[in-house]
Amino acid sequence: MTEYLYGRWPVLETLRAGRRKFEQLLLAEGIDEKGTVTDILEAAVGRGINVRRVPRRVLDDLSKNGNHQGVALRAGGYPYVSLEDTLSTARSRDERPFLLVLDLLKDPQNVGALLRVADAVGVHGVVLQERRGVDVTPAVVSASSGAVEHLNVAVVTNLVTAMRRLREEGIWLVGLDIGPDTATLDKVDLNLPLALVLGSEGEGLRRLVRETCDLRITLPMRGHVSSLNVATAGSIALYAAWQARQWEGWTPPQP
Repeated sequence: MTEYLYGRWPVLETLRAGRRKFEQLLLAEGIDEKGTVTDILEAAVGRGINVRRVPRRVLDDLSKNGNHQGVALRAGGYPYVSLEDTLSTARSRDERPFLLVLDLLKDPQNVGALLRVADAVGVHGVVLQERRGVDVTPAVVSASSGAVEHLNVAVVTNLVTAMRRLREEGIWLVGLDIGPDTATLDKVDLNLPLALVLGSEGEGLRRLVRETCDLRITLPMRGHVSSLNVATAGSIALYAAWQARQWEGWTPPQP
């Protein structure tokens, strides 16, 4: 399957990650070839990718009027991994597992924002359900600024079954939720083998997903609103989990 990825940082990070099959780099005619564009061209030439200049309207169409910034990359589909691969990554780094599980999130902007933070805090993998939620689409790649290209993303047929498999590996399933029987984030020690589970926009965690969690946490709030956007709340929880680990973790090699 061929996709058109767009935006300067998303394209650059995709090239740096080097996990897809690359077919062609498209640049808008007359684009100022300096800064990030220079880096993109160098990365493309280094990988032997054909470069073509096209009218800007072509990029408008290919990106479905997304913010392409004069750059698009024709590439193969996203390289998903297995659930076992995410666990192997933790073992290879000699770290306790740190995973993000997304329960049928549908907004590419929310998913992309969460994946960008997931990469920033060094999660070992992200778990999505195969149907009814967002896949790693070009819009998600764009919203993540290309960070998802460096992540291990597993797509599973049944999320609850996958969660139970993680529990067998000694991983705690911690759902971010609201309502009764939740502990506030500041009262929970997240310094443990962890899978942070986030529910969909508006609906939250599905019943079986909620019941499969070992515990559920909520963010303490003192303002007038009673909840936060899932990307905001999830980002706070991800950083709190990393902080609980004393900010330790593997540092990737620089490109």
